Amino acid sequence: MTNPQWTDVDRYFTELLAPGDEALSAALTASTAAGLPEIAVAPNQGKLLHLLARVQGARNILEIGTLGGYSTIWLARALPSDGRLITLEYDPAHADVARSNIARAGLDEVVEVRTGAALDSLPKLEAEGVGPFDFVFIDADKVNNPRYVEWALKLSRPGTVIVVDNVVRGGKVATEHPDDPAVTGTREMFDLVAREPRLDATAFQTVGTKGYDGLLVARVVD
Repeated sequence: MTNPQWTDVDRYFTELLAPGDEALSAALTASTAAGLPEIAVAPNQGKLLHLLARVQGARNILEIGTLGGYSTIWLARALPSDGRLITLEYDPAHADVARSNIARAGLDEVVEVRTGAALDSLPKLEAEGVGPFDFVFIDADKVNNPRYVEWALKLSRPGTVIVVDNVVRGGKVATEHPDDPAVTGTREMFDLVAREPRLDATAFQTVGTKGYDGLLVARVVD
């Protein structure tokens, strides 16, 4: 579901406050040319992630769901010179495109792309003693969102910010008995967050070039 006025407003915001540069534009172009689905965050949403990570003072970021690395670039640019970002991508072809895009942006020394199912990669991060992460962005398959949030908690510290994308599902998240596994997973994630005493969270709806959706933003309590 889209609306021309939503797109016009997003374009207005983007041109003024989040204009693209060569690396970001090339990342989108290369992703489209490689046949990746055009589901990357919008530019103004990428800028939001960037600002949230900077406000957080993040030095160590975890991203679950890389796609072509567009959001990865926005997040990595928020890091200090000694910062680190680990991003997890299921599809090897997507990961290859992301690595190329990240290298073109000059961030390959900062970003590590790990390939494979995130639910296999996350225990390995724990076993390696990686973290805790200061900022976690979750934008992968929605069925596993509850598990991703659980792992984000395990790999976090008090004060860590966790952001989950695509939580409104075109309004279907309010359906009590959804027939869409992505909606079911999203609702299970909300139930988990609502009852988890270590999380203080809210969610909001968005409209724009990506249609009607929204974000959850949570903080691990002190």
